[in-house]
Amino acid sequence: MPARATDTPYRIIPADPKGPDATALLSASHALMQSLFPPEDNFFLDIDALCAPDIRFFVAMEGTTCLGTGALALRDGYGEVKSMFVDEVARGRGMADAILRRIEGEARSLGLAALKLETGNVLHAAHRLYARHGFTPCGPFGDYPNSPSSIFMEKAL
Repeated sequence: MPARATDTPYRIIPADPKGPDATALLSASHALMQSLFPPEDNFFLDIDALCAPDIRFFVAMEGTTCLGTGALALRDGYGEVKSMFVDEVARGRGMADAILRRIEGEARSLGLAALKLETGNVLHAAHRLYARHGFTPCGPFGDYPNSPSSIFMEKAL
């Protein structure tokens, strides 16, 4: 069972993707995706897109240090999990679980019926995270192509 947010020394808060710490983490995430997948299979949102009114962007803070990011993109009838990333030094401590719980809580508060996501086929830790939170495989959604590098998952709320 994932740790509860109150059991952790960090907090998940709304933030500006253009803040220097968030930008550094997003840049690291984008670089990782670019190293793992061909350009046509990279579907991350750039920093400007994460500032759009239909995006809820969150960071994981431990004291004054930003160690993780995650976003909820508001779509027609569902929310999409985007920009999930935890700094390598903080992995394995439940931070991604806390970020995902915050995204789900936001989606529920907005009355969304489901959460969906696209992740890379070689990101096995991400697959395990999403499965732990009740996500199950689904087909491509929205504007996504049926890419061999992609895994699509969804969760009814």
